Amino acid sequence: MLRPRKKYTVHDLRQLKGKRCLTHIHVKSPEEAAAAEAAGVDLMSCSFDTPESQARLPLLVAAAPNSFLSGATPHGLASAEEAIRVAFRALEVGASSVYCSASPMIIEAMAREGIPVVGHLGMVPRHVTWTGYRAIGKTVEEAQELYRKMKTLESAGAYAAELEVVPHNLASFLCARTSMILMSLGSGSGCDTQFLFSDDILGDYEERLPRHAKAYRNFLEENRRLQRERIAAFSEYIADVKEGRFPERSHLVEMDDALLDQFVLALEHGS
Repeated sequence: MLRPRKKYTVHDLRQLKGKRCLTHIHVKSPEEAAAAEAAGVDLMSCSFDTPESQARLPLLVAAAPNSFLSGATPHGLASAEEAIRVAFRALEVGASSVYCSASPMIIEAMAREGIPVVGHLGMVPRHVTWTGYRAIGKTVEEAQELYRKMKTLESAGAYAAELEVVPHNLASFLCARTSMILMSLGSGSGCDTQFLFSDDILGDYEERLPRHAKAYRNFLEENRRLQRERIAAFSEYIADVKEGRFPERSHLVEMDDALLDQFVLALEHGS
């Protein structure tokens, strides 16, 4: 028998720190959110950085009503005031917390308002002009800087931080030395959550799979197959209409011939 699902709170996550590694999936549609909840994932995240994704968040919440779901705020928030407004909007439509890659100053302002905030450590995709696409923390200097940034985020009031592409042994060391929940994206299994994007798990894009990811299905080929089937079905429909094969008698609704004759006669006599 399946146990009733418990929706986590930030308090619950803190209590679980160091006890087990939680599963964590970034979802992009209500179907994925429903599937992740049905599969038993612990945590979910989603985008909340465009008008489309902001409109989608309530649909994700409705599709997975018993799941902890974090909304990722836009990159490049111009001020603490803007960040606070965006975060409260996400919380009001059902997010359990918000992800923010902004500076500790902005995160501190959000935390002071009681907003549960997830920060970002390690490789930041939008900051790769400074680092390139590579693991962060392979030198003593980088490890020291990563530790300093972690402690700054912790002091700012973030309850968690995504740790992206950090050497796994360093990530394990850092996780044991912070009260924050560290969420591993490409940083090994020694953190508090193991995080992957649904696109990676489903194999749903054409680019090379990242080293840290694993594809469990090939949705790219499945979607290509479905597109071929769409084209074939539409082509068959068009041909049937042109050749008079559709609609057939079974697709039609008919009026009784006698009643049709009565209608025509009445129309001709102007009544």
